[in-house]
Amino acid sequence: MKTTSKLKLAKDAAHGTRFAIIASLYHEELTKDLLEGALDTLKALGARADDILIYWVPGAFEIPAAAREVCQHQDVKAIICLGVILKGETPHNEYIAREVARGVAQIHAGSGVPATFGVLTADTLEQAKARAGGSKGNKGVEAAEAAVAMIQLINEIKQGPKKQNKSVGF
Repeated sequence: MKTTSKLKLAKDAAHGTRFAIIASLYHEELTKDLLEGALDTLKALGARADDILIYWVPGAFEIPAAAREVCQHQDVKAIICLGVILKGETPHNEYIAREVARGVAQIHAGSGVPATFGVLTADTLEQAKARAGGSKGNKGVEAAEAAVAMIQLINEIKQGPKKQNKSVGF
């Protein structure tokens, strides 16, 4: 998968790391494209297929509940949340998108397990297609890269600052 990411991730950055992917069945054809992008990215960064757990939920609204359960019952270092919410004739999509974003953020902040937001919130099907592997890239790729980058950052923070041997001149 070609990416325009500004993240500096080593080719083996995901090696030996367990991930969970929560994917929405609603707009499944587009979510599968996001999933493919995320899987290709994780594998390109050294993750093994056995280290990637995939859970399908009925719709985007159920993503946070599944992510919470994964945090409580699975040993994963990051959760990648994928789905599609399209604007319809009513503001229903705004309510759903707001709650999904809030729920994923709560998992991310409350559990210490990075949860990345690869949920498209497009106005049209064409916009969603463009962001699920089309002309605007693949947000599944970006969500997977962000998950790996957050794992690296958390590991750096836990290790503390690297000690440098500096001479004071005497």
